[in-house]
Amino acid sequence: MLGSNQTSSAVKEFIITGFLGFRDQESRRYLFGVFLTVYLFILVGNILLIVIFLSDRTLHTPMYILVCGLAVLDIAITTNTVPSMLVLFTFEYRVVPFAACFTQTTFWLGLCSTECFLLALMAYDRYIAICNPLHYPNLMSNSLITKLMVCCWVFGFLCAIVTVAVLLRLSFCGSNQIIHCFCDFGSLMFLACGDIQITNYVALGIGLSVLLIPMAFILFSYMQIIFSVIKIASTEERTKAFYTCGTHMLVISVFFLTDELNDSNELEVIEVEDEESVEGGFM
Repeated sequence: MLGSNQTSSAVKEFIITGFLGFRDQESRRYLFGVFLTVYLFILVGNILLIVIFLSDRTLHTPMYILVCGLAVLDIAITTNTVPSMLVLFTFEYRVVPFAACFTQTTFWLGLCSTECFLLALMAYDRYIAICNPLHYPNLMSNSLITKLMVCCWVFGFLCAIVTVAVLLRLSFCGSNQIIHCFCDFGSLMFLACGDIQITNYVALGIGLSVLLIPMAFILFSYMQIIFSVIKIASTEERTKAFYTCGTHMLVISVFFLTDELNDSNELEVIEVEDEESVEGGFM
């Protein structure tokens, strides 16, 4: 029965219920169509981008290696969440084993953290290309950019593993309902028993570091790029320099804006859950 709480023993599985107000059949059918369409577009677009990169050797440069790396990340992030969301939209709710839920959360945090670091690496690449164009071939090689991308993946998943490990130190013995479309860190932390203050501080510290440090590095890099471009006398060369950074800036804006909206939605969900739990206590 949906809505059962496991108060007598440790939680062995979680029930993904979806967002409040979107649980009726019509809403779930609409969300299924929208997310499936977007997911297919993301898959086709990024796979096509990877195929073009692999087939054209002239694109085997640090800049396009980074773009290809972002395409792989986009596929991984959406595949980690969207298929399970489509299952949820097909049925009224979805039951997820304890280990599987935390695995999805770890991959979600790790992949998003990796994308933050990778975007910062792209900013550094554009900084070298525009501010030190004569030294670019020596400073940025294919082998070096590949190693730096591996470091982004390693640091991204280290941050995720540490964050999830801190959460796993808590016990889960109360409600097992996640009012979200997939297993996310905020919802799991709300369901943990005991004092979550230290866990909250640790997660907040790691999360802000992963977001703000790359963002500060990106802003610094682009300030230097803008100052360098302004000094260029030729309008054509100035336009070309800005054009090479346009795509990257668009990706950065979409990523960080989406992340902020996601954080806001999680806070709203936690507030709603808190209100429901308080009301339930008086019933």
